[in-house]
Amino acid sequence: MDISSEKEKNNVDAKMHAAETVISQRHDNISQVLNSGYALKELGLYEEALKEYQKLFSLEYPKIKILIKILACLIKFHSHDKVIQKIQEMMDTHGIKGPEKDQMNHMLGFEMKKRGYEELARDLLKLAHHKENQGGTTGSKYDYLIKEKLVNLEQLQTALALSKKQKKSVEQVLIEKFKIDKEQVGKSLSKYSGCKFKSFDPDFPVPYELISNLKQSFLLNELWIPLNWDKNFVEIIIDDPKNLIKTDRIRALVKTKQLIFSIGTIEDIEAYINHFFENKKREDSAASMVFNDTFDMSPNIEPEKEYRTSVRENLVDESSGQIVRFVDQVIITAYRDKISDIHIEPSSVTKKTLIRFRRDGVCQEYISVPNTMARAILSRIKIMSNLDIAERRLPQDGKIKFRRKGVPEFELRVATLPTTGGFEDAVLRILAKAGAMPIEEMGMTDRNLAILKKIIVQPYGLILVVGPTGSGKTTTLHAALGYINKPGIKIWTAEDPVEITQAGLRQVEVKPKIGLDFARVMRAFLRADPDVIMIGEMRDFETASTGIEASLTGHLVLSTLHTNSAPETITSLLDMGLNALNFSDSFRGVLAQRLVRKLCTDCREPYHPSEEEFNEIIEQFGRDSLNKSDIKYSADLNLYKPKGCEKCNQSGYSGRMGIHEMMEGTPLIKKMIKKQTPTDELFKQAAKEGMYTLEQDGILKVLQGFTDMNEVRRVCID
Repeated sequence: MDISSEKEKNNVDAKMHAAETVISQRHDNISQVLNSGYALKELGLYEEALKEYQKLFSLEYPKIKILIKILACLIKFHSHDKVIQKIQEMMDTHGIKGPEKDQMNHMLGFEMKKRGYEELARDLLKLAHHKENQGGTTGSKYDYLIKEKLVNLEQLQTALALSKKQKKSVEQVLIEKFKIDKEQVGKSLSKYSGCKFKSFDPDFPVPYELISNLKQSFLLNELWIPLNWDKNFVEIIIDDPKNLIKTDRIRALVKTKQLIFSIGTIEDIEAYINHFFENKKREDSAASMVFNDTFDMSPNIEPEKEYRTSVRENLVDESSGQIVRFVDQVIITAYRDKISDIHIEPSSVTKKTLIRFRRDGVCQEYISVPNTMARAILSRIKIMSNLDIAERRLPQDGKIKFRRKGVPEFELRVATLPTTGGFEDAVLRILAKAGAMPIEEMGMTDRNLAILKKIIVQPYGLILVVGPTGSGKTTTLHAALGYINKPGIKIWTAEDPVEITQAGLRQVEVKPKIGLDFARVMRAFLRADPDVIMIGEMRDFETASTGIEASLTGHLVLSTLHTNSAPETITSLLDMGLNALNFSDSFRGVLAQRLVRKLCTDCREPYHPSEEEFNEIIEQFGRDSLNKSDIKYSADLNLYKPKGCEKCNQSGYSGRMGIHEMMEGTPLIKKMIKKQTPTDELFKQAAKEGMYTLEQDGILKVLQGFTDMNEVRRVCID
């Protein structure tokens, strides 16, 4: 080795050593700052700790980790609004701007949510959302329109002159006279204010609980009106959210934790005000019971007079006025958010009563209140559902007919159960509106829909819908009945309880406590001249055998069963002791189903799956079956995944749809039933005849973009 090469090697070694020394020193400095900051926090010296953590920016420590530590300090000695302001300023100071700042706000929001700072989390997430979508604010309401060359200064001056002459807003003149799209005008207003733009919607529900103490003339003069509320905020539409005098006046009038402003044109705001108060006047002529107590959780609700009252209501406690309002608010919120179930769960461990909503089949936390309110809440619910408020040791069932201003009348099914610690849980199921879902809207494949339509118009036979509780069996049966519900057909149903009602159906609710069970009602139906009979569930041999007897004597019988798949249903009924010959003669078809959450169409994200992911889907579907469906991997193949937006409550899913497994009673299947063929043989034959399993049907819906594989796996058994 020559001297020059050796010198070069020594220089490289020296540089590497120096770099390692710098890195080592940096790590030591980071550890020192972290330890110092932690010690200062432990001593309650949060301002000093904050200054210490700021040193981490110069040490190449991950920015998000620094901001989380700084935010934890700011919370201790600043107000909510000041915390938001300070953290934004700190990001600007250290060059965190644009998309990076949005991402930081997003991550900080989720971190604060994990730590229980719900309001702070929501504001950080909304800030990230607004910045991402609005790109900040502009200096003039019309900057965006000028920038996009949709209007020029001369046209704006003309629009201003016309607006004064015609007594219209400049925005309305731009829309009417200069034919500028309202959506573009809204976008310009939105960019100016940093708020969401809202147009007038004549179908928007009237928020009676928000406008009960406001005057129409005052709002028309001020040009704002409350639109909507949640447990933590009220949404206000206003002509200029940057007018601090006006927004401060609104904050003084509307008592709530937080206000969210939307911007609208003057004409749209006036339309909302007139629409709300015209409807309010009509409602006020019907009922006018007003509660003046306040409740801190959310804005006042004005309850309509209930049709039934009870002297036992006085037994609740001295805060019953607040409890009445709180229970009403929870129920109304659940109804408006399309919640299926409300769970009220007091805990002796957390010392809180948790209220959870089941949305699209999945439970989500809504709010928690002190356990001191638990007994009063349960008593109020029992009064509303006509249950015994003194009985806390036994389960009870009841029903609430809920009538309040601002929402249509609806019913809730109530179940209370005693739990540990001397508490009671309550579950309230919001029952579906009258009327059945159209059979075409159930999300069935063409084959399954064609078979179902074919078998339900038969004059006699047995049709079964199977699946676990909550899989939509009753909805499917009522959709089928709705398809054949004509004046010339007499339809009897026995249900436990009656959840869906239809004109033309004669519906009976079974009451096992007095001996009115499915079997007894079924025998009574046979003497009541039926054409079609629907039995809520074939729970025992007597009900099943009577159903088969009815189907063989000229009646079409529909029922449900708790089995996992279509072929298993045959085996289960035969194991129950039914006559195989009679059963095979009556059998028309069986539909197994589950419910999966649909991806939100407003925010679902397309992505190209890897070949490995696609092969995994193929294995689950079955290669032979997939070849028949002409689905192949290609560069154009797109699947969808959930993202989360305001419409779907950040869940990524909105609504549910069925996945199905339809086995028709073909001659070969009937012959196999007579021979009591095992389940796997029935399955093979049904598959040959074109039946897709629940999982296969779900995968087809994944490939069509309706849902994702996580949902299919959640509801299907491998």
